[in-house]
Amino acid sequence: MMKAQKLLFLLVVLSFIHGYSQDSSPPPVPLMKIKEGVNIQNSSIRDSIMNKFGGKSTKLNKNPDAKIEDYLMITHDYDTIVVDTSLTIQKYYKLNFLRKDDFELIPFSNTGNAYNVLGFKSKATQFSEMGAKNKAIAYDNVDDVVYYDLPTPFTELMYRSVFEQGQILDAVYSVNTSRQFNFTISRKGLRSLGNYQNFITSGSNFKLITNYFSKNKKYFLRTHYANQKLFAEQNGGITNSDIENFENGVNQYLDRGVFDPNFENAHNELLGKRFYIDQVYKFHKNDTLNKSRLEVYNSVLIEEKQYKFQQSSLDEFFGEGFSSQQVNDKTFLNTFKIKAGLNFKSDKLGDVTAGLIFRDEKYSLQNFEIEDYVDPNRSINSSTVYLSAGYSKKIKQTQFNFSSSNYLFGDSESSSIKSNIELDLKKKNSLKIALSLLNSTPDYNQLLFSSNYVNYNWDNEFQNIKTKALSLNLKLDKIINLDVDYMNIANHIQFEQIETGSTENGFTYSIKPIQHESLIDLLKIKLNRSVSFGKFSIDSSLIFQKSISNDLVNVPNIISRNTIYFSSDLFKKALYLQTGFGVKYFSKFYMNGYDPLLSELYIQRVKEIGDFPMIDFFINAKIQQTRLYFKFEHLNSSLTGYNFYSAPNYPYRDFTFRFGLVWNFFM
Repeated sequence: MMKAQKLLFLLVVLSFIHGYSQDSSPPPVPLMKIKEGVNIQNSSIRDSIMNKFGGKSTKLNKNPDAKIEDYLMITHDYDTIVVDTSLTIQKYYKLNFLRKDDFELIPFSNTGNAYNVLGFKSKATQFSEMGAKNKAIAYDNVDDVVYYDLPTPFTELMYRSVFEQGQILDAVYSVNTSRQFNFTISRKGLRSLGNYQNFITSGSNFKLITNYFSKNKKYFLRTHYANQKLFAEQNGGITNSDIENFENGVNQYLDRGVFDPNFENAHNELLGKRFYIDQVYKFHKNDTLNKSRLEVYNSVLIEEKQYKFQQSSLDEFFGEGFSSQQVNDKTFLNTFKIKAGLNFKSDKLGDVTAGLIFRDEKYSLQNFEIEDYVDPNRSINSSTVYLSAGYSKKIKQTQFNFSSSNYLFGDSESSSIKSNIELDLKKKNSLKIALSLLNSTPDYNQLLFSSNYVNYNWDNEFQNIKTKALSLNLKLDKIINLDVDYMNIANHIQFEQIETGSTENGFTYSIKPIQHESLIDLLKIKLNRSVSFGKFSIDSSLIFQKSISNDLVNVPNIISRNTIYFSSDLFKKALYLQTGFGVKYFSKFYMNGYDPLLSELYIQRVKEIGDFPMIDFFINAKIQQTRLYFKFEHLNSSLTGYNFYSAPNYPYRDFTFRFGLVWNFFM
């Protein structure tokens, strides 16, 4: 019955889509910079042609009627940016599997297998998530999808080498079949064998994207379909008995395939399918004569997620099992979300938004032939209606924004209130102060989980997580960028390693979600400074973070990254070269452990990790719209000691050479 209702609703929504004749004028989308921190996979493109000519209109050689500023990318929040082919140090930071700056992360030895977190972040949403957060880092959400508006077809190809037998390939092809309709297809694929046994990774992020606007520019439509599969073999890391061989650099173990991992018969996987559509109808055409405008909007999201951990036989690494059969633990989350409302825009009063959100979710579990031990029918069903509201107003050089999403009725009593004030201090300087109040429901895998392993079964009744966050962002051009975040968290939930007993080989542990009544007060300060001396530049980032109230969360007090590089045009400006060294460092702390069954990080207080530098040497070059990246990664690995880890029992990467390429076509 529920599926029939959803299908009927979708047909009604689609029936509002009208056909219109073509129009040669561009869509009424303001040209703005992308918001800092937004995860945009293709933010690697703002054109160097504009930079070289001081922002003047420059025509592309392959189409004399198309200007570079006509090639636009549009985010989920309707921010737009000109397509970019320049070579900058920020692009170098983003040339990785995630396609974003991973300064506050440390990857595992194989690309895309797992990540550890260095910079602390509080829960960002009021809603429950499925869990498996370590897999979710590489999962593209609705906000990550980019829409295009182009005068000619556009293609971007990204290639990067990995660790033994494989590659990363991220391809985007986008075309406006008419002035009003754009179609985009993209796929990011990964395959990497890795240097350690049973640590293969593979993945696919596939998307079909369209956006459309009507002839009279009153109706706007965006929609996409996403199909994602993130797979990784799991081995539990190297055994405790091999830690000494690794840290002492024993010759026979320099071939990492010699290590015996904790197990060799398991893998985890995150799969997802999503259909999304949003529509806006403007009752008045956007022009200088209309001082007030009314819009109606709605969006529909249908998404199915599945996370599974599979193992051919039980292993004592995870403790005792209910049965001797294979492990086939699966969790499912089906989400149906509708959002609809009105936007009233006035030059005098500001922009006012009001609407309703209906969110229906079903979280369920499935295990392989262990019905006699664990009830496979346990699930969590949630249907909730929220009231959403927003207001924004710009007065001279001051921008004010407010948004909220509050529980009206249903099963999930959560709320969100966010506001910020941004001051334009002129000369590319700005000050932004933001306040966030979240009353968030726990993640589903923290509330309910079942497995063939006895230790991985729970049915908790946790309270909502209450987060107060105050942040300040100060940008002083050519001087410094400063971010200050203060977080106050009540009822914090995290996975922790708990001692359950002892054996001849040591203690035994289990991983459980724990909710803490004590308040967490955490201060995080981030500084960034870029300085140029002729053709030489230094880009430095520093994070200081400290838990003020207690030590419930594990974070390094200091994270730093310093890059010194040389940039110059060569061969009569036919080639632009960028080369230098980068050093990343974080102080020693009780780094979070990694649990491959849950694909979650957990708190451990047994082994301190950190205080080792990671030095890279790179050569980047740009030839027309092609960017080449050569990287000698962690070149100091054999010189500064084998004490580098991504998590306890999981060594970080050894020295390796990697090659990358980003290639754009405008035709």
